[in-house]
Amino acid sequence: MSETQAGSCFCGAVKIEVTGDPKVMGYCHCSDCAIWAGAPVNAFSLWSPDDVKITAGEDKLGSFAKTEASHRRFCTQCGGHILSEHPAMGMTDVYLNIVPGKTHTGSMHIYYGEKTMSVPDGLPKFKDLPKEFGGSGETLEE
Repeated sequence: MSETQAGSCFCGAVKIEVTGDPKVMGYCHCSDCAIWAGAPVNAFSLWSPDDVKITAGEDKLGSFAKTEASHRRFCTQCGGHILSEHPAMGMTDVYLNIVPGKTHTGSMHIYYGEKTMSVPDGLPKFKDLPKEFGGSGETLEE
């Protein structure tokens, strides 16, 4: 049986559970994620929506969708980022640092063509997305 771990937003009003492990983890350099994260890169962990559950504070969960590709969810009380739903991919991105004990181990960089900071870590650098996520699959040099 897969392990379930709990986490919460910054103030604790919104609680979340994740079961098992993410399908993929990496780093997104798109301008939308950089602005949302307030950093040059955003760490992502993509999960099956069935493996992610809001267990408390659903009434405190706000949502923003700049595009239909990404529905960003946050705590309306503290502003803490909780997750982003990606309907076209059928995946949910959980901001993993809100789940104590879950370690982020990235396997790729996406939208590296939009990077504002180079990351020479030996991981594949996709210009946009891997083919299996609907991108070109084109990789770039570090």
